[in-house]
Amino acid sequence: MFIVIAGMKKTTLLSLFLISISLLTLPAAVTANPIYVYKENGVVKFSNKPPASGTAATVFKPRQPSFSYYRAARTARLSGGLFKTSYTPYIKQASYKYRVDPALIRAVIHAESSFNPSAISPKGAKGLMQLMDDTRKRVGVTDVFSPAQNIDGGVRLLALLLKKYKGNQRLALAAYNAGEGAVARYGGIPPYRETQDYVEKVLHLATRYKNALYD
Repeated sequence: MFIVIAGMKKTTLLSLFLISISLLTLPAAVTANPIYVYKENGVVKFSNKPPASGTAATVFKPRQPSFSYYRAARTARLSGGLFKTSYTPYIKQASYKYRVDPALIRAVIHAESSFNPSAISPKGAKGLMQLMDDTRKRVGVTDVFSPAQNIDGGVRLLALLLKKYKGNQRLALAAYNAGEGAVARYGGIPPYRETQDYVEKVLHLATRYKNALYD
């Protein structure tokens, strides 16, 4: 990547600002390395390659984004009560079948898809409980966009994880979000901001649903 800015007069500061914003919003793969800012023959240049020896340069390295959907939405409104009644028959049936708290089920659905049965994540997780293809096959779901099947499969997975971690909801939720391998690798909740925020959000929502503290 190589960017040149000419005409350094009244528009200089605006140009630099716009370039900086563009650099901040580039994909991580592009902004992983430092960006060198330097002046050559009266022209300001941005490059991911260092300038020639002896040329003064400023190193610009964008911060990694710290935004987390789970943290930002942790106290989101519950859509006027719609979320507390949606898919109740399926949730009750799966709760009884797999012995999983219905409030926890509803909290997971809320955090995963906001009760959108057609939701698809950038990583390919699908449906209400955001099942990946390998997970879908593991829990016997053939139609991942069927609310009944998706909830049954997701709750079955939750039940398996709760059993594996001896009822520890935090570890079960961490594994649901980041995978059992990540939990095993770190000996607990992985140090991923997304996973840590996810666990806290789901538990927070589960308490709200359980105690009927709806917005």
